[in-house]
Amino acid sequence: MSLKSIFMPAITSWWLSPARQGRLRAAAERSRKARGERHTVHYFHQADDPYSALMVQCLPRLTERYDLDLQAHVASPPSDAAAPDRDRLIAYSRKDAAWLATRFGLDFVDHGQQPDTAALQRMTAQLVQTIQEGQFFAQGRQLCAELWDPAPKGAENPSSALASDRQAQSHLQASDALRQRWGHYNGGMLYYAGEWYWGLDRLHFLESRLQALGAARPGTTGLMFPPEAATHWPQAQAGDSIEFFFSLRSPYSAIAAQRLFALTQDTGIQVKLRYVLPMVMRGLAVPRHKRMYISQDAAREAQRFGIPFGRINDPVGQPTERGLSVMPLAESKGLGQAFVLSFMRGVWSEGLDAGSDNGLKKIAERAGLDWSEVCAALDNNHWRQIAENNRKDMLAMGLWGVPSFKLGDTVVWGQDRFAALEMALRSDR
Repeated sequence: MSLKSIFMPAITSWWLSPARQGRLRAAAERSRKARGERHTVHYFHQADDPYSALMVQCLPRLTERYDLDLQAHVASPPSDAAAPDRDRLIAYSRKDAAWLATRFGLDFVDHGQQPDTAALQRMTAQLVQTIQEGQFFAQGRQLCAELWDPAPKGAENPSSALASDRQAQSHLQASDALRQRWGHYNGGMLYYAGEWYWGLDRLHFLESRLQALGAARPGTTGLMFPPEAATHWPQAQAGDSIEFFFSLRSPYSAIAAQRLFALTQDTGIQVKLRYVLPMVMRGLAVPRHKRMYISQDAAREAQRFGIPFGRINDPVGQPTERGLSVMPLAESKGLGQAFVLSFMRGVWSEGLDAGSDNGLKKIAERAGLDWSEVCAALDNNHWRQIAENNRKDMLAMGLWGVPSFKLGDTVVWGQDRFAALEMALRSDR
């Protein structure tokens, strides 16, 4: 047994535990009170990010609902290492933001293009200037709307306030350094007392935390954007099938698999398993701060859905390859879903080493597989071509990562987009 297998499960179980989170939050609140400070939330805005365009519309309402100081920072896009397939990410972000805008009554339309470089540079200078003048939250929404509107503009107002190029670059560098020091890489992010919250999808976590601290203003009730709850899908009709693109090393895939399989078993909808190799095993590096954030975010998402998570034995490398080599056998026995659930449970919540015979045997046998047949399957590399074909199909759909889903003409990414799948199912009824 490797040292990783010995120590990693215990360390991650402690690091991701709700008890540790509670102690850190309590310490942060004691420190805030001792300094006599107000609750302070930091917002990192990326000018060419569609999710930031949505977020900036909601921030004035956040200050109306909670007694806090909100500080804005204009930041740069994530690095290539944090956004390895940038073109697909950008195109999908516009599409997804348009869906969110429709769902929540906000303003954003995907016109199929990003703002041009000159408009983006000018907008950055304008946004930095509004921060310097204390007007970002009053003017940001309108400025962003103008940036994303492709309609021809009249002559620009020469009196429009702009920060100098030097001021704008200095601001961006300071914002990027602060964001990195606090452990993130993306735009549209909110940071409060040691924790990060991404866009509309995680705003409910911040609101719940502020409410627990008594920071809500009188009359504040509920949440601005309630999180995706347990969806209620309709019963299957002929031909209803979902293609599920997943990785055995993806914690979000682990969460999605349990939810998806439960929903489809209840409704009779068919699932086609489309496994791919993890990004890092395809030569795409994942920065440490991205891995750390994903683990923390996945832990709180799993907790919200009551899915065991946190005692991790990272299956990168041989454990994932061994798991994938068993997939064709499991599917041939009608046990594909059972094996995926058992593998995910083993490496993400039980700390099992799928790279060892003892670990993989436990995973396989409780899924209903015969160990002697599993051992024989480990020598078969047929799965590699299947995984590669799945990867190519995923890229052809305009997606780059997992978990992803295809239902008819609907293609979505993320374990928190089950509502989009439900809408697609109901639209055909």
